[in-house]
Amino acid sequence: MFVAEKLKIISESYPDRIITSFNGKEISYGDFYRKAENLARHFQELGYGKDDNLALCLLNSDSFLICYYACHIGGFTALPINTKLTAPEVNYILAHSEAKGLIYDERLADVFDSLDGKLPALQHKLVINNEFIKIIDGERRPAEKREALDDDTAVIFYTSGTTGRPKGVMLTNKNVAAIAEIWSESMEMDHNDRMHIVAPLFHCAASHVFSIPVIYQGGMVIIEEAFSPEATIRTMEQQRATIFFGVPAMYSILLNTPSLNKANLSNLRLLCYGAAPMPYELVKKVKALFPDVKVQNLYGQTENSPGATTLKDRHALSKIGSVGEALPRTEVEVMDEFGKPLPMGQVGEIAVKGPQVMKGYLKNDEETARTIRDGWMYSGDLGRFDEDGLLYIVDRKKDMIIRGGENIYPLEVEEVLYAIPEVLEAAVVGIPHEVYGEVVKAFIVLKEGHTLTEQAVLDSCKRQLASFKIPAVLEFLDTLPRNASGKVLKTVLREPVKA
Repeated sequence: MFVAEKLKIISESYPDRIITSFNGKEISYGDFYRKAENLARHFQELGYGKDDNLALCLLNSDSFLICYYACHIGGFTALPINTKLTAPEVNYILAHSEAKGLIYDERLADVFDSLDGKLPALQHKLVINNEFIKIIDGERRPAEKREALDDDTAVIFYTSGTTGRPKGVMLTNKNVAAIAEIWSESMEMDHNDRMHIVAPLFHCAASHVFSIPVIYQGGMVIIEEAFSPEATIRTMEQQRATIFFGVPAMYSILLNTPSLNKANLSNLRLLCYGAAPMPYELVKKVKALFPDVKVQNLYGQTENSPGATTLKDRHALSKIGSVGEALPRTEVEVMDEFGKPLPMGQVGEIAVKGPQVMKGYLKNDEETARTIRDGWMYSGDLGRFDEDGLLYIVDRKKDMIIRGGENIYPLEVEEVLYAIPEVLEAAVVGIPHEVYGEVVKAFIVLKEGHTLTEQAVLDSCKRQLASFKIPAVLEFLDTLPRNASGKVLKTVLREPVKA
């Protein structure tokens, strides 16, 4: 059952049940559906149909989920955009996707005021303000019922690409419904669950692993605009959260926040983590502080909605480093270079098959064909299975850096550095960080006879890159290390850091 249809059934059967809580404001299922349907009707009347993309550049709030579901109800495509991106980055996504409409938070107005204007497809902008409230509130205005097919594109998430340009991952109605069923089954969700969300909803994980699955079961989503340890602990206690998700860096910060030890979190039943490995000592501390709460590790990519494997609580301390076993209705294999499954213990590329695997990349058939072969989605991650059939990742997708759960491809940063007139060469790697897991380090070789300050480099980066992509460390070199073929040896650049 598609997610809009499931929401409608729950809203009619249990209209007074609470679906969201944000900044102390609760919305019932009945009111939520009315608001989402009114918004869907508004865009239908503007002429939006099945092939139209509606961009959502919104901070965490109940409005985000209302807009997301409005797209499903109205029969057009939701296009969540990372609110941390700069104007050039947003401009590329809007232009490439040919988004017809845009809904954005008024606090992000500076980004959209500075767009270059070369967006002929963009016809409508709606700010989250009184006009938006007027549209969604009031008497119910039934949306026109349109046929929804399995393979219709329901949502597009742009993910960082190895070519330096983000790729639009197209997820279908079937994908979204499948991942809602898969994760709600894996986490044993039901209508009593109160899901606490602090991760950005514009990310596929916060939406499709947690928010949509718990709503699919008739539960409640507790939304915070952003992670703040004191506020998060207070909200978790006051709202009686049953499930919480955070990247390992968040758990490290929470465990070092004194108020955590005093909070009454007796309703918690599940603590989830993902996006980066959780060190043994950190898992051990979490288990010691919450002995009656299960922990669960999650692994997947945007290209599989996301969902591939999960490490359940029974293996939390005995299988450190593992991302677990295949999710329900999902096949996972470790493949050789010819697309043949490898035996236990051997390292190969992790491939995933299931109803959650994407339709493809928007306007990129070549990359789609490289990623999806014979029904298998090739992740680019290298892994191996152990003797118990549990999966371990031994190397990450190419040179990707994961900073506090945010994916950064070095080429994105390198292209900005190469655009600086004084720069001859540049290379970017990830280096360890005790809070974020990794941060960006840039190595720069200057053109002969030129000088450049660190501040000048950072100023150039700030104009072109989201803040989390900006190098935390800069190092100027005379030359970059290369192999016989001329390829930059990033392993050599990382070695002093590891040492």
